[in-house]
Amino acid sequence: MTAKIAVGISGASGALYGVRLLEELKKRGAETHLVVSVWGEYTIREETDWRVEDVKALATHVHEPSDMAAPISSGSFPLDAMVVCPCSMKTLAGIATGFSEDLIMRAADVCLKERRKLILCTRETPLSRIHIENMLRVTDAGAIVMPPVPAFYTRPQTIEEVVAQSVGRVLDHLGLPIKGQKRWGM
Repeated sequence: MTAKIAVGISGASGALYGVRLLEELKKRGAETHLVVSVWGEYTIREETDWRVEDVKALATHVHEPSDMAAPISSGSFPLDAMVVCPCSMKTLAGIATGFSEDLIMRAADVCLKERRKLILCTRETPLSRIHIENMLRVTDAGAIVMPPVPAFYTRPQTIEEVVAQSVGRVLDHLGLPIKGQKRWGM
């Protein structure tokens, strides 16, 4: 059975994490529903050599952030999980408070209410008390907060290796692990 995964790319730094996640999901034959916020598009252009159109081409379906009638905005649409990667503090705050200002926040809200897996790859440092409380709030609601924090036991030599390790951890939680991923003690 093909996994159906929604992917949100918000405006936080770290757009490459979302791009790499889309590449890996495509390799695994997952059906992906991509939403890139306006600031997500900006960050892709500023931080990567990717064209926004090429990132969108990695997805099975692309939805505009303003399209609140998209299939992923409804609990009746069969979705296995959602990953917001990267997840800005604005997007986190919207999800934590149920303020569905755009499709990324609405689809995440649907995942929480339907008890579906929701992974938020939060990107910010340092963290304020508000950020931490919002992370606690979404965790209590059932989300997994998974900041892309590098693991140095893998001895990464490139940015790509750092990104791949964090994306690999997300894929582990989706039940779609990367074969041969370096792991602690292995």
